[in-house]
Amino acid sequence: MNHIKVEEKAVEMKNITKVFGNFTANEDINLTVHKGEVHALLGENGAGKTTLMNILYGLYQPTIGEIMINGKTVIMADPNIAIQNGIGMVHQHFMLVEPFTVTENIILGKETTTSFGKLDIEEAVSHVQELSEKYGLYVDPYAKIQDITVGMQQRVEILKALYRGAEILILDEPTAVLTPQEIQDLIDIIRNLTKQGKCIIIITHKLKEIKQIADYCTIIRRGKQIDTVDVSVTTEEELANKMVGREVNFIVGKEERTKGEVVLEIDNLVIKDNRGINAVDGLSLKVHAGEILGIAGIDGNGQRELIEGIIGLRKIESGKICMIQKDITGRTPKEILESKISTIPEDRQKRGLVLDFSVEENMILENYYKEPFSRKGILNKNKINYFAKELIQKFDIRPEDETLKARALSGGNQQKVIIARELTNDPELLIAAQPTRGLDVGAIEYVHKSLVEQRDKNKAVLLISLELDEVMNVADRIAVIYEGKIVGIVEAKETNENALGLMMAGGGSGNEK
Repeated sequence: MNHIKVEEKAVEMKNITKVFGNFTANEDINLTVHKGEVHALLGENGAGKTTLMNILYGLYQPTIGEIMINGKTVIMADPNIAIQNGIGMVHQHFMLVEPFTVTENIILGKETTTSFGKLDIEEAVSHVQELSEKYGLYVDPYAKIQDITVGMQQRVEILKALYRGAEILILDEPTAVLTPQEIQDLIDIIRNLTKQGKCIIIITHKLKEIKQIADYCTIIRRGKQIDTVDVSVTTEEELANKMVGREVNFIVGKEERTKGEVVLEIDNLVIKDNRGINAVDGLSLKVHAGEILGIAGIDGNGQRELIEGIIGLRKIESGKICMIQKDITGRTPKEILESKISTIPEDRQKRGLVLDFSVEENMILENYYKEPFSRKGILNKNKINYFAKELIQKFDIRPEDETLKARALSGGNQQKVIIARELTNDPELLIAAQPTRGLDVGAIEYVHKSLVEQRDKNKAVLLISLELDEVMNVADRIAVIYEGKIVGIVEAKETNENALGLMMAGGGSGNEK
């Protein structure tokens, strides 16, 4: 990307330190961002990136430090002051009212009224359309949030900030939940915004995207600033090493293995989506012990419904699911769990954790009623505590505090809590749905290693991911899903992105193996 050499400073954060109790989240960080610049904040999960941006947006106050906007010192007492100073923030988990329309969400709290004090929705729609066209953020102003894609919801969040006059836009993990096409659209949107002099700060783990879009990158490790680099003269490997503090291996190391008996067998499965349409439409699949079978496909081709059907969260219309030759079709989630299936769910906050439970409570969610965690219905707090402490150490969950509520952890550390719990159940089949979504490269390396370890213990792993690189790198065989059917199965080492891409779009075919 071409650098826009504008010397005018939009944001200066000087010597920022933030302490929560006896935990230092940020320590003496300096950040300068110029107008018309894309500045990336890179760091491991829990490194303190979001905390630093929450300070800039007025959600937290620094323990020590100064913030200057356009050369003037500003005390960010709350987000209203940040908004008045032209700062907008799009959070990782969107802050939208689902039954409201796009326009209603954008104007919420800053409504346009007629001279009689009545809501002037037409004027608001006109303003939203004007902003949409100016920045290439095309949305349907009358659509309800619950009916639009995640990528569209993100556009609404960006428009909401622009509607309030944002010149400085903070995007927290903006591509974590987007499809590859939506990511490309977002990159185009960011380029449009910077052309008009806006400055963008992106919190991200994705090195490829930093190289694509950012001018500069500040790396934070365990709350401390490691470096600020010019992205055009650095490599992905250098960024990764600075972020993690060691060399990161991007290639998944795994030995050749002969697959064993069939663990999961799906035969002619039909499952409907929320609209009553067949999302899974006559799908058949076998997953063997000692293999990782990856499912590749464009989002919305039945992946979510397939997983929910297997684990008992969605009704099976017809067809059969067998786990080690035992029919589990239509069983309850608890019965399916007890048939030795563990799941890393796609949405960690809705499906994986009880956010207001502590980390240790989340660790035993599926086994709280079993020994040693309880006896005759009474929980054994010491055993639970010891178990959680062990997993926190083993899986490097930060901060190291089992009594913290799950919602207090960063997204990546929330994911590690789920992975720790699910792998400790010693499943015969591990279903991993988007297991590295929102994780940093160090954590991704760890998750991939954990999946390969499961396979090397002669367990079956079903990996569902929208990241084609991940599927190709980790899986032994790849099944391509299109319109609810498996359209081809190929050996990972015998295929390439183009061949898979063609099948994912409904063309070409793989060989059933």
